[in-house]
Amino acid sequence: MSPHAATQARAFSAPYDALETRDPAQREAAWMAALPAQVAHAQAHAPAFAELLHGVDARAIASREALATLPVTRKHALLARQKAARIFGGFSAVGFGVAMPRVFASPGTIYEPEGTAKDYWRMARAIHAAGFRPGELIHNAFSYHFVPAGSMMESGAHALGCSVFPGGTGQTEQQVQAMAELCPAGYIGTPSFLKIILEKAAEMGVKLPSVGKALFSGEAFPPSLRDWFLAQGVAGYQCYATADLGLIAYETSAREGLVLDEGVIVEIVRPGTGDPVPEGEVGELVVTTLNPTYPLIRFGTGDLSAVLPGPCPTGRTNTRIKGWLGRADQTTKVRGMFVHPSQVADIVRRFPQVQRARLVVSGEMANDRMTLQVEAPGVSFSESNGWVQQVAEAIREVTKLRGEVAIVPPGSLPNDGKVIEDARSYQ
Repeated sequence: MSPHAATQARAFSAPYDALETRDPAQREAAWMAALPAQVAHAQAHAPAFAELLHGVDARAIASREALATLPVTRKHALLARQKAARIFGGFSAVGFGVAMPRVFASPGTIYEPEGTAKDYWRMARAIHAAGFRPGELIHNAFSYHFVPAGSMMESGAHALGCSVFPGGTGQTEQQVQAMAELCPAGYIGTPSFLKIILEKAAEMGVKLPSVGKALFSGEAFPPSLRDWFLAQGVAGYQCYATADLGLIAYETSAREGLVLDEGVIVEIVRPGTGDPVPEGEVGELVVTTLNPTYPLIRFGTGDLSAVLPGPCPTGRTNTRIKGWLGRADQTTKVRGMFVHPSQVADIVRRFPQVQRARLVVSGEMANDRMTLQVEAPGVSFSESNGWVQQVAEAIREVTKLRGEVAIVPPGSLPNDGKVIEDARSYQ
């Protein structure tokens, strides 16, 4: 490695602040000390949580075990409350005015408030991890209209001490011209749009040597695309953020998963439930934010991921996740009726012998067949027939559909977070 490359690698791996490298036990203690106050704040100031958490003693929610007893609020429920009740569905703790300078919309349509805190979306941490430093100009190609993405990144860049060119989306030739004339240190936006910009620049015969780093979000960023950008001289990193929660996790120079943000408490639960899964098992990301403006408690993102063991090689000590591994909502229509992951969970809960289960829907259109595959090492061969019949009856009772049951060897079901697998032929 050249001296310049070594210096750049050290700069990229430097922590944003002392929070990133604190002892994990210290971090957990700080989170659990802040959690009861956040729950009480949500109950007192967000009408939706006053209802959802009615009767909950906030002082008792001071551990992950206690947190796991609270209900999970998923995006479809948030949308339903917004449509049935009021803007923000009663989840915001502040109203229009000086405490809420902007309101955004994301697909659905779901409306999100922006508060007044500096770096409200907490994006500076991810921007710093991607190599940006104070005094640089960033070309921000996220949209500034309706959705919060442009503002999320801009406020984070400003908190870091950077200037921003609000490029937004579209107008590729003008984007190339602005980059060529302003010489930004890097780009923030979707990876596909930067690829389009760089290809257009090559077509125009315009060089963009200043653009040496990028922070991507909003799309998949596979290794093949990462390598393509490196070949163009651009070191691209990714982050995981949502309009509801802000930053959740970010990539570091180690390129080993994503490190969780310091402002959120993350659980990974079995899809369709609120039950945490063992470390390393794929499940749905459920996030509790410490944001007082929009105090979401156990918000189900609908995204699948898993915890990676061990700390980040850069010295950051927070938990790492594998990144986005798919969607948790695997609701499937079978013989004209919807079957939900929560129904599979209801069936499994009745049989403590089951360690893992997966409902496989097979056959052809109009000839569906459901088979619940279960790992049940506690069931002996002699009792298996009667036990299987009991499970089959539970399937029919819960789903109103007939289903078969297959006991499979322990460890044979994939660790991919799937509770329902649609294996039908649609040809």
